[in-house]
Amino acid sequence: MKRLLPFVLLSTLLVGCGAGTSAPGNGSSYVAGNGAITFIDPQDRVRAPEISGTGLDGATVAQLRGVSVLNVWASWCGPCRAEAPTLQAISVQYPNVHFLGLLTRDDDDAARAFLRRFKITYPTIHDDDLILKFGKTLPPNAIPSTVILDSQSRIAARISGEVTVAGLQELLNKVLAE
Repeated sequence: MKRLLPFVLLSTLLVGCGAGTSAPGNGSSYVAGNGAITFIDPQDRVRAPEISGTGLDGATVAQLRGVSVLNVWASWCGPCRAEAPTLQAISVQYPNVHFLGLLTRDDDDAARAFLRRFKITYPTIHDDDLILKFGKTLPPNAIPSTVILDSQSRIAARISGEVTVAGLQELLNKVLAE
């Protein structure tokens, strides 16, 4: 019995750590980001893919112009729920920065409920294919991921995982000062 105890504890730990990393019912796995911040020097930046679509509110979202924040999220994602108030507050604090949510692997009705619950005022589009277009530069493969575009629509930075006020403000201030 004592020999089995370490295996039982390890199995329990692994199952517990895996909770919340995939979308319910669709089998698509995502890993929770580790909070790593990547900043790209201006001379090394590449243009972001075309970003447009219809928002969950029905409004058309055209290509982002100027400094922008693109947040990849899903309503079932715990860290996404945790960072939602931070993103909303910073979107109000930086009125000249465009914020856009990119919903992935989720149900639109659940996402709308999420937006109402957290009083998110910036637009969100649902486009599971757009996330793949970032693959060669800064793939947002963790949920949540936040990508910052510079004034020329180039990828300037990425936060893998839940954003913090200090981390996002520092990146935005750096990109805005360029």
